[in-house]
Amino acid sequence: MAVARPAGIGRPRKRLDSLSADKAYSSRGNRRSLRARRIPHDIPEKDDQKANRARKGSRGGRPPTFRPQRYRQRNTIERLMNRRKQFRAVATRYDKLACRYRATVQIADILIWLRAKPDRPKP
Repeated sequence: MAVARPAGIGRPRKRLDSLSADKAYSSRGNRRSLRARRIPHDIPEKDDQKANRARKGSRGGRPPTFRPQRYRQRNTIERLMNRRKQFRAVATRYDKLACRYRATVQIADILIWLRAKPDRPKP
């Protein structure tokens, strides 16, 4: 989604529609930064953070919003990235130019797709 500049001068900024991250990024500072930028996020809360909030009682505040269904969709992207890393050229970034690296990633994606969808039926 494009966001216009405050003065109306210059190219519009791009803002994330949403962000899904794992528990490693569940710090208060990360959440505050995302809220300040008005980026909806799905980050599960760490167990120790839950315990600390519960220990504080009403002073601990509300739990952060978390949509488990949205977070599960992140798994699909994680698996794709892990499949891409099986290709040495993609994992090590041998290509110096961005256009060549993009082509390498596209070739890897095509090979992943061909392996997942064989042309001939299995006997």
